[in-house]
Amino acid sequence: MTGAPAPSDTPAPSDTRGRIVDAAARLLREGGPAAVTTRGVAEAAGLQAPAIYRLFGDKDGLLEAVAEHVLSGWVAGKAAAVADAEAGDVDALDDLRAGWAAQVEFGLSNAALFRLLSDPSRAEGSAAARSGRRVLEARVRRVAAAGRLRVPEERAVGMIRAAGVGVVTTLLSEPADARDAGLADATFDAVLAQIVTDRPAPDEDGPLAAVVAVRALAPRLAGLRPAERELLADWLDRVLDEGVRLRPDRRAEDSTIGA
Repeated sequence: MTGAPAPSDTPAPSDTRGRIVDAAARLLREGGPAAVTTRGVAEAAGLQAPAIYRLFGDKDGLLEAVAEHVLSGWVAGKAAAVADAEAGDVDALDDLRAGWAAQVEFGLSNAALFRLLSDPSRAEGSAAARSGRRVLEARVRRVAAAGRLRVPEERAVGMIRAAGVGVVTTLLSEPADARDAGLADATFDAVLAQIVTDRPAPDEDGPLAAVVAVRALAPRLAGLRPAERELLADWLDRVLDEGVRLRPDRRAEDSTIGA
């Protein structure tokens, strides 16, 4: 009868990877990318340097793994917050504002990580960054479904992302004690003024807000076949791309003539 194998003191590959990523994340947070050296990470993780090369290839590969690890945890929390907001019927604009404030705070608290992900080529390859964008899209879609959006969802998402990156970049360029504490809120309010309508919607924004709202709900409409929902979404996208314009209401004209 063969006995059970003796326990090994050698950590499993997944444990080794986790130790390295955790150590590198701590060094990145405390000292920036320059602090993430092969020797420093190996010492902090209690491992030999070859383990880093074997698992990550080079420092850049390690930094990408660290960014993905930290960001994925953060994005998971954001996704849960959106789900809770929807389940609790939290006002869509309040939820969007809360998400903005949390994102700005995350960027300021993780300056080195933010700067890494500000590189478009790095962000494009990040699954966590793409997931983060989907969370923002979900928040914007809730605003659209409530009939409050005056621009297409994609435009609103782009404006919010651009403004958020700009705010964090600007604040990080200043000493902490010299930063404009009201900049983030003022910028968000300026963006909202361009993308949302008041309630009730003004006449000039009403048709656009209505089309945007129906487009947000189109994928979930019951009573239509999948192909019909897809066709409806395509039609609405075309209307939004070309601009929402209304033909004269002939019924109103006819009723006036016959009066």
